[in-house]
Amino acid sequence: MQLYKNQQIKVYNSLTGKKETFQPITEGYVGMYVCGPTVYSNVHLGNVRTFMSFDMVFRYLKHLGYKIRYVRNITDAGHLENDADVGEDKITKKARLEEIEPMEIVQRYTVDFHNVINTFNLLPPSIEPTATGHIIEQIELISTIIDNGFAYEVNGSVYFDVHKYNETNDYGILSKRKLEDLIHNTRALDGQSDKKNPQDFALWKKAEPTHIMRWPSPWSDGFPGWHLECTAMSTKYLGEQFDIHGGGMDLKFPHHECEIAQNQAAKGKSPVNYWMHANMLELNGARMSKSTGNYINPAELLSGKNDIMSKAYNPNVVRFFMMQSAYRSVLDLTDNGLLASEKGFNRLMNAVDDLEKLKTSNTSSFNVKTWKQKCYDAMNDDFNTPILIANLFEAVNHINAIKEGSATISKEDLEIFKSAIHTFVFDLLGLNNAKDTAEGTDKLSGAVQLLIKLRQEARANKDFALSDKIRDELAEVGITLNDSRDGTTFSTN
Repeated sequence: MQLYKNQQIKVYNSLTGKKETFQPITEGYVGMYVCGPTVYSNVHLGNVRTFMSFDMVFRYLKHLGYKIRYVRNITDAGHLENDADVGEDKITKKARLEEIEPMEIVQRYTVDFHNVINTFNLLPPSIEPTATGHIIEQIELISTIIDNGFAYEVNGSVYFDVHKYNETNDYGILSKRKLEDLIHNTRALDGQSDKKNPQDFALWKKAEPTHIMRWPSPWSDGFPGWHLECTAMSTKYLGEQFDIHGGGMDLKFPHHECEIAQNQAAKGKSPVNYWMHANMLELNGARMSKSTGNYINPAELLSGKNDIMSKAYNPNVVRFFMMQSAYRSVLDLTDNGLLASEKGFNRLMNAVDDLEKLKTSNTSSFNVKTWKQKCYDAMNDDFNTPILIANLFEAVNHINAIKEGSATISKEDLEIFKSAIHTFVFDLLGLNNAKDTAEGTDKLSGAVQLLIKLRQEARANKDFALSDKIRDELAEVGITLNDSRDGTTFSTN
């Protein structure tokens, strides 16, 4: 039996504003689309958190036995500076500034994106389509929306008629905004005179003579609107209706709202059953922003080459830190938070190592199967990784108690225990068993082993003052010696 048949997931649906029982359109199959990066600059940590959250969702659904098609796009065209319909294309602007071809910018930052997410151990999606690879589909979609009366062409550009759409549909159904309020709060902007109404958004923009990225269409040589590409690619690979659409909270309006409108206008149906949004990542209690200097990129965080954090951090520690917060919660990235996560991560990995050394008894002093189901219950509750991690530290306490002889576990339960811990720690949270993968780990281990040997010799010679000094001074620098009947091991704090 597939696990999903006896593990019922509740998903918080942004569309309805409540947790709902997850029921895929087709039993045993899941279609999930997540808005990917715009590749005009290095990926930032807020993006990493969003993609990591949906990597966790992907991992859990796969673990439950669903056959899942995970589509995450690359935006390599059609994204204007202010995410509206005015300004300069972000990729074209970067190419102009660096005096290279736009597709060189795309290639450079697509490679950077993949390198960064691989560093944090994200699984690749099933399909990773690009906007420029689906121009034909986008033109066809625009034609359908025009034919259905929800778009109009002016001077070579095509706009979605939000007011006409709102006569028979609800523009604002996802973001809970009312068109009347949007009209009241909208100010006139230069360059929008072609629109019937300021709230209308571009499906196709006519390219200016200096605009490099352009394609032929029935209306002009130009490029597609940003919102259009996700509608075209998601429905091509997942169907006119699919199960999950994910992205950052900042995309709820206007991007995802426009996706719903486009699909309703073209297909007459809402495209997605469950809308999921990962919340924002802050830095030291404030919005992360390059302009204010309150900013750190992944490379700076991992290398320690920054003025914000006290040290370099292992990618596993960063991932563990992010998994300790629910994906729908705002997460504040701080040095103290990362230091605490580093200690917790090392404690967890030490316990995982100790699993292989535990001695079994005839009976177990705690119910392993009940503990295991508690871990599933956490994940089934809208992918609640903080509660899962709390349950894993309960397991750490059991492991330490068994190791010390104050608790017992049977051989059968130990196999269940080991399998479950490896599943939740490595397969679902996506961590690697590497307490410190920074350069010099092997040298550190060798040096500590030498000190352990010198301490053993001191104890054999009854030089307990030297023995205690070695132990205490190692503890001062965060290295704890653990004495047992089987010898001495060490852990880092």
